Amino acid sequence: MPGFDELIYATTLLFFIFDPFATVPMFITLTKDQSEKEQMASANKAIIVASALFVVFALIGPQLLALFSITVDAFRIAGGIVLLLMAMEIIFSLKLSKKEETSVAWVIIATPMLTGPGVITTAILLVQLYGHFTVIIAGVISLSITWGIMRNSLLISQRIGNNAIEVFSKIIGMLLAAIAVEFIMRGAVDYVLNSINAAFLLPLL
Repeated sequence: MPGFDELIYATTLLFFIFDPFATVPMFITLTKDQSEKEQMASANKAIIVASALFVVFALIGPQLLALFSITVDAFRIAGGIVLLLMAMEIIFSLKLSKKEETSVAWVIIATPMLTGPGVITTAILLVQLYGHFTVIIAGVISLSITWGIMRNSLLISQRIGNNAIEVFSKIIGMLLAAIAVEFIMRGAVDYVLNSINAAFLLPLL
């Protein structure tokens, strides 16, 4: 059984990295044209996929990335590109087909918004400190709270009205674009620095 202090620490850390309070506005924006039933389905799918990804990376994160020769930096850059494309659609009001729109909503929320590079890296590091069981339990607790917050966001979207959501969507689009650029820049800088370190340090070993 995990220590209570370890579990609380891991849960708190993961909750803030999942950052549901930043995800909720994105969720409202991405699902504003969906029915209540579709919004609920998107929330459920997002949490299920985010949970599955979290558990997989907590269990075999380093091995999985190594299997495909993928670095966390590359994952961060890829996630940034996906977010940037989504931001462009929001800002310029580009219309997707109904099928694509429904899919994009929960996929983008699941990853890279919820289970992104930060969560993956943190999960791998926490497993090394506290073990798989503690980290997975902490992740389940954090994602359960996140799911509850996302479900309540549906009530928020109904109360503030469509006009307010449209204005809010443009602001969220800009914030999403900024987050995307940050992902891409951090991934690129870290990749270059790691490559330089490897080039200079490996000959010395």
